[in-house]
Formats: sequence, C-alpha cells, structure tokens
Amino acid sequence: MPFFEHIFVTYIYQPFFNILVGLYWAIGQITGEFDIGLAVILFAIVVRIIMLPLNLAGDRSAKEKKEIAEKVKEMEKEFRHDPVKLKLERKKILKSRPAAIIGESITIIIQALIVLMLYRIFKTGLEGADLHLLYSFIPQIKTPINLMFLDQFDLSKTNFTLNIIQSALIFILEVLLLVFSTTPTSRKEFISLTIFLPIASFVLFALLPSGKKLFIITSIIFSIFIVLIKQFLYWYQIVFAVPEPKAKSEPKKETETPTQDKLLK
Repeated sequence: MPFFEHIFVTYIYQPFFNILVGLYWAIGQITGEFDIGLAVILFAIVVRIIMLPLNLAGDRSAKEKKEIAEKVKEMEKEFRHDPVKLKLERKKILKSRPAAIIGESITIIIQALIVLMLYRIFKTGLEGADLHLLYSFIPQIKTPINLMFLDQFDLSKTNFTLNIIQSALIFILEVLLLVFSTTPTSRKEFISLTIFLPIASFVLFALLPSGKKLFIITSIIFSIFIVLIKQFLYWYQIVFAVPEPKAKSEPKKETETPTQDKLLK
C-alpha cells in the first residue's frame, strides 16, 4: 500500500468507518433492528460536531478573506495605471492576513479527505470489503449490512425523493444565509445561490447513492441549525446586551488663579 494511502486509511478512513459500524451495531441493540440509515444520520452529526471548531474558524477566515478581497479591489482602482505598484500592494495585503489563506487551504484539504472517506465507505466499505479494518473492540455484526433505510430507501442506489429533499434544504440554507447576512446581497448573487445552486446540486447529485445523500441532508440540517443558533445569539446580544458603565470622570480641580491680594503680598 502506498505511503499516503496508508496514512489516509489508518488515520482518517479507519476511525470513521469504525464509528459508523459501531453506531450501526448500537442501533441494532437498542431498537432490535439494524438500520444503516439511522447510523448514517448519527454518523453525520458526529462528523459535524468533530468538525465544528474548524467550521467556526472557517467563518472567521471567510470574513478575513472578504476583507482582503475588498482591500485588493480598492488597490486595483487606486493603482490601475501602475501594475508594478499594484502587484506589490497586493502581496502586502496577502502577507498581512496569512491565517485566512492558510485556514482556507486546510479547510479545503479536510473537506476533500471527507469526500474521499465517504466515497469509499458507501462504495466498498458497507458492502463488506473493509470489514477487516474494524478494531478488535468493535462487536461483530451480522453481514451483509442492511443497506435499507426505514425499509423504504436502498442506500446503495439513487433516490429521486432524497434528491428533491437535498436540493430543497440547500435552498433553505442559502436563503437563511443571505437574509441574515450583514452585508448587502446583489440580485445576481441571490439568484445564483437560491435558484441555480439547488438546481445544479439536483443535477450533479442525481446519480449519487442515497447513503451519501442522507449524509449530505443531515449535514445541511445541522448547518441550518447552527445558522439559526448564531442568529438567535446575535439578536439576544442586541436586545439584552447590558451597556458598559461609563467611566466616572474625575471632577476637574479648580486651578487656583492668583488673586489681586496674593499678587500684592
């Protein structure tokens, strides 16, 4: 096995695969029925909770990235006739906020690794090819794994209903993000995010196995929940924020002015 594949399997894929199978076993013990769909839902929540600190850091990086873009736009207007000066100023701006660039790069890498992990889990892992990767403390499970969700959705195949739900949730999430945004949104941006993005996702994910769609649906619902919590906290701070007490200004000492009597003494 190549070195990088070994690192990916050992430290990324194998732990998460064991979490999913462990959840599948636990659900079977609690409900008496093994349902991989319920395990996928819980698995998606676990992944999002683990990734939450990184997502919050990504929000700060996105804000800094937007500020960088605005500064670069200003520099392009100011030095549009001096490309050499513009290039130097652009480098200065980028060097002033290295955390935003690094954070964005790390987020993209981790998201790519998660996509690869999910692809392998639903492509070969749940079909039994990776059961040898289960840790010794994971209880034995009955094979083959039941890939039916609620006895209606075969998670190994595509599903039109789940695809509709996924696109509808993307629409709701984008609308909330735009409505709660502190910056004005252009009509073009609103149309592209609330209309074209859900339609594009419906087309692109049409042939995606339902297991991946169920993971994405749960992840989007989690994102909606986080957006609503952030907005609630924002409103709470506005309504119930206690104004900081003003510092008491010390009484001015009256400067003693020399009177005529003192001058005469």
